[in-house]
Amino acid sequence: MSCFGARLGPMTTNWAAFAAAEPDLATIAEARFEAFTHHVLATLRRDGSPRTTGLEVRFTGGEMWFGMMPDSLKALDLRRDPRFALQANPGPGTGMAGGDVRISGRAVEVDDPATKDAYVKEVEPPQPFHLFRTELTEVVRTSVEDERYLVVQVWKPGEPVRTLRRT
Repeated sequence: MSCFGARLGPMTTNWAAFAAAEPDLATIAEARFEAFTHHVLATLRRDGSPRTTGLEVRFTGGEMWFGMMPDSLKALDLRRDPRFALQANPGPGTGMAGGDVRISGRAVEVDDPATKDAYVKEVEPPQPFHLFRTELTEVVRTSVEDERYLVVQVWKPGEPVRTLRRT
């Protein structure tokens, strides 16, 4: 199955569908994001150049969510172009327990009051805020196995995890 539609771009899926398709990788990825509060989000500026910024990520209701301060540059970037790349905080030192995790996709702003109210009850974010639901296009985990192999796992919607090992 091709990962690209005729004019729609890469296929996307939500966190719950990813977790159902690849539960082991999803568990590892979620644990990496939950190990630390702040992660690095890459968005596209108006001129197309990349912008990186800190971000907190939440997993609830089968979704991966981004909450942002009102009119923050990252929120304005995502409103203009929803594509993003997200790097899990590797933590201190070079250990990276659980490996390095990166997620790419699209962020869809949520304006539905009921959805935002449910998010507020669970997360208690500062008000007001922008809320974005993610649609994943790729999840990548890089780790070291047996202190010998660099292992890269790549998942895309509609495809099984592809694992590459290098010495």
